[in-house]
Amino acid sequence: MNTVNGGISFWYAQDGTPLPREPLPGDTTADVCIVGGGYTGLWTAYYLKKAVPFLNITLLEAKFCGYGASGRNGGWLYNGIAGRDRYARLHGHDAAVRLQQAMNDTVDEVIRTTGEENIDADIHHGGVLEIAHTPAQLARLKAFHSVEIAFGEKDRVLFGARETAERIRVTGAIASTWTPHGARLHPVKLVKGLAAAAEALGVTIHESTPVTEIKPKHAVTPYGTVRAPYILRCTEGFTASLKGRRRTWLPMNSSMIVTEPLPPSTWDTIGWDGRETLGDMAHAYMYAQRTADNRIALGGRGIPYRYGSRTDNDGRTQPATVESLRDILVRFFPTTAGARIDHAWSGVLGVPRDWCATVTLDRATGLGWAGGYVGSGVATANLAARTLRDLIQQDSGQSGPTDLTTLPWVNHKVRTWEPEPLRWLGVHSLYAAYRKADHRESTTHTPTTSRLATLADKIAGRR
Repeated sequence: MNTVNGGISFWYAQDGTPLPREPLPGDTTADVCIVGGGYTGLWTAYYLKKAVPFLNITLLEAKFCGYGASGRNGGWLYNGIAGRDRYARLHGHDAAVRLQQAMNDTVDEVIRTTGEENIDADIHHGGVLEIAHTPAQLARLKAFHSVEIAFGEKDRVLFGARETAERIRVTGAIASTWTPHGARLHPVKLVKGLAAAAEALGVTIHESTPVTEIKPKHAVTPYGTVRAPYILRCTEGFTASLKGRRRTWLPMNSSMIVTEPLPPSTWDTIGWDGRETLGDMAHAYMYAQRTADNRIALGGRGIPYRYGSRTDNDGRTQPATVESLRDILVRFFPTTAGARIDHAWSGVLGVPRDWCATVTLDRATGLGWAGGYVGSGVATANLAARTLRDLIQQDSGQSGPTDLTTLPWVNHKVRTWEPEPLRWLGVHSLYAAYRKADHRESTTHTPTTSRLATLADKIAGRR
């Protein structure tokens, strides 16, 4: 059997593509119009309708709910949030600690709500294990571990080589850090369940309805315009397709492979009984999970960016990227060398110029948006949605400020990305530098981070 390449994702191949919902039938009005049917849009619709049942909420999706990153990601529900260190510099350490605590709580909130709504998303609350392979990675891992504790994560644990192997036997792993604030899930089962839960509350969802332009009180589509006091942009990696938004967030490409179901003898060798999500301290990092049906799903950057902020159609992935991901798989777990790769796919995630996730509501125009999650969107989208809910309730006079509306990522301003060809040249140069830095660190065994990676971080705006 050959590897299936594209077709959106393995998660859809496994769980099935949903029956299409009707497109927008023509001009209409709503109290709130949400653009984008991924996690951010669906969670926002869900929480708003729960909080204010009489609201008329319309959600518009260009393809079908979960077509983008929400249906293609690695299934990491975890407490990472993009931009926390910058928010600490801008707003103070205590403000960033509050943001981190909100993210820690978000993991539990998603698990609680999916249970309450009877959404079976194959969630296993096993935490997150991030490993180090080289002396330089070990130094970064120890520094990362200390910083996480400084931001209030007192239940994080540092493991040596033996304790790491007792959890997951990754070849060459010399240390790891583990947090309980993480879980594995099936992305498509979650997005389908969320869409059904929102509809059951009375949210109107129109699919096959691309929004071409967002302006105050208007969401414009080929089938008509939705007029609403609040228009919320929840388009994440597809934001560049909107009129005037080409340079707002960069659509970063990420790719994945998944093995065939592995036999018990292989799992006896690997371990992974706790089904933690697995990452590493490389600059061009990887992410993986043990699926509910005993496969390994593993991802990484591959080709990071398409010229002109273009996005793919069906997730097809270049053979060289598939091979590089397979190389990582076999390097980590040599007993998988003979395992079949059943599926490969890609998708895009949203990256702001300063790498900071944000939530905004412009009270003067009624325009709101959330995103720029930089790959941490499964949980962050939930926190963003609850924050948008509170911002709208506050703006409409239904409530005052809340713990969420005062978090430091609210109403954060980000400058736009450079025009082409600088954008393409910059991103590809950065990731070439990261890959070269990883190679140098693994071959020279230097205990310090490569200067190439440090320079790339500064140029990218990540520091």
